[in-house]
Amino acid sequence: MNKNETASASVNAASANEERRGFLRRTAGVAAGAALYSALGHNGVWAAGSDAPEKKEVKIGFIPLTDCASVVMASVLGFDQKYGVKIVPSKEASWASVRDKLVNGDLDMAHVLYGLIYGLHLGVGGPQKDMAALMTLNRNGQAITLSKKLADKGAVDAGSLAKLMASEKRDYTFAQTFPTGTHAMWLYYWLASAGIHPFKDAKIITVPPPQMVANMRIGSMDGYCVGEPWGHRAIMDGVGITAITTQDIWRDHPEKVLGTTGDFANKHPNTARAVMMAILEASRWIDASLQNKQKMAETVAAKAYVNTSVDVIGERILGRYQNGLGKTWDDPNHMKFFADGEVNFPYLSDGMWFLTQHKRWGLLKSHPDYFATAKQINRTALYAEAASQLKVSVPKSPMRSSKLMDGVAWDGSDPARYADAFKVKA
Repeated sequence: MNKNETASASVNAASANEERRGFLRRTAGVAAGAALYSALGHNGVWAAGSDAPEKKEVKIGFIPLTDCASVVMASVLGFDQKYGVKIVPSKEASWASVRDKLVNGDLDMAHVLYGLIYGLHLGVGGPQKDMAALMTLNRNGQAITLSKKLADKGAVDAGSLAKLMASEKRDYTFAQTFPTGTHAMWLYYWLASAGIHPFKDAKIITVPPPQMVANMRIGSMDGYCVGEPWGHRAIMDGVGITAITTQDIWRDHPEKVLGTTGDFANKHPNTARAVMMAILEASRWIDASLQNKQKMAETVAAKAYVNTSVDVIGERILGRYQNGLGKTWDDPNHMKFFADGEVNFPYLSDGMWFLTQHKRWGLLKSHPDYFATAKQINRTALYAEAASQLKVSVPKSPMRSSKLMDGVAWDGSDPARYADAFKVKA
């Protein structure tokens, strides 16, 4: 690189850093801004004048998973009607179907994998389409399952799996639900923590969540990562064991988001805000009591939604875990939908983390502008408006700090360095 190129790169880097600092300064006051917004007279329901939803009926796709619950309950309990919209839940067969229907407009929004939205925005995992993450729907509550056959040979966690794979050479197959999605990233991170390269040492396949247990039953895979209730279902059916929960990979990790296209969010901001308010109310209702969680489990277990028995959903939604090997425990870090509003803010650093993993595993060939991409996708200001109406607190910063299972800290401060620092990578 010559002197002019070096100087230009330095100027560009300085400009990007200054933009980031400026954005952080502005969003540090987002909670106060939301309160001021409310104080200026927006204290009622968004149902009149310029605040009226631009589209009254909103078709929201979902996959049969426990964490579709806030979308479903917003509709079932009528929270949507309070804000002048009608949520129409649409049960979809696979994440690829959700992707395609979001892109072509058959769905207005979706309960969707965080990483799917980011992958689409950057043109990996599907056609490039500007996307928007309106809010986070839940944290935690996924699991990695190993087959009972592997467990019987002593493979019950990452370390013992690595030993078995080294001593018994054959093709090992593991399933995730979408190439850029959350389940793929949790699976790869966990395998790599034990020195297992997910692409060099194993075969990775994509399977829709409701089909995971059936595929394990017939021996099509050795393990998989998916959301509940399909981890617990494998134990109940005697075909698998829980090797690790995803909250033990990253405590309070982001999971599904309320996703839509950038075009829809830009053209229908009042609709988006109204839907977010309805789902925030449903999220708060679910987490408010054990009785509400049980009612939720009874509702989403129905054929129209997840289509399983209530007890398969009900146990882990209350934090009551078993691993299929005789161990039981109460997990305070089980699936959460609200947790006093901590769950739902679309942190920029959360979205950036998925980009670092996409780069780590070769889905992205070069480093993107991590911060600018997250700022474009995650609609933090629109979320703050919705939250202020419900008096839900909004964090002072759009960035947060976490520590993952291997002790590696993530706070979004140097994403390129973070992505490149992993020993096991593409």
